[in-house]
Amino acid sequence: MADADTGSTPDGVDRIEIYADYVCPFCYLGTRSLAQYREGRDQPLVVEWHPFDLRRGKRNPDGSIDHDVDDGKDDQYYEQARQNVRRLQDEYDVEMAQEIATDVDSFNAQVASWYVKTEYPDQWAAFDEAIYTALWQDSRDIGDVDVLAELVDSVDLPVDEIRDAVADDDRRSALEERFAEASQRGITGVPTFVSDDHVARGAVPPEHIARLVGGEQ
Repeated sequence: MADADTGSTPDGVDRIEIYADYVCPFCYLGTRSLAQYREGRDQPLVVEWHPFDLRRGKRNPDGSIDHDVDDGKDDQYYEQARQNVRRLQDEYDVEMAQEIATDVDSFNAQVASWYVKTEYPDQWAAFDEAIYTALWQDSRDIGDVDVLAELVDSVDLPVDEIRDAVADDDRRSALEERFAEASQRGITGVPTFVSDDHVARGAVPPEHIARLVGGEQ
């Protein structure tokens, strides 16, 4: 999707942050919009990814998801979501193998992605793209550690390190802290794009991202 942020932005280079959860179809579509915007830019753009857990309010103490928790999302909600996904697919000319991924848990994928972002920032973009592709193009379960191992191997990263990272309770707790920080910052849904003090929510079109980066609401 984008170049991983390494902690600083060179003078004169624009920057945008994105909060996203891999299981959110609108996050996938939002990254397609962002990619289209970047293709039309002549100047570099630093993109900083922040993980976000859409199922945070449904997790049991052991980290599993309690699907019986009422989150207010009924059949009507999901049907409307599917319609919106189809509309944005047409708008951004994106093909997807599925419109909703309610049975997939992204936590392991986000742990793996955060590890790569911090330890191998130059290779994070390729891994991020591999995760999105696996879920939304190939309908693979990105919560499966074996699937993640294949994706890591495909971008020439050490498989054993990723397996260890996903199983590391300290890393999982650290990721939960990142989710909490996002909530404290006022992030309530994804994708959310932030540039300076300007915010755009949802899979907004490339021209909207251009206005955001340009300092317009």
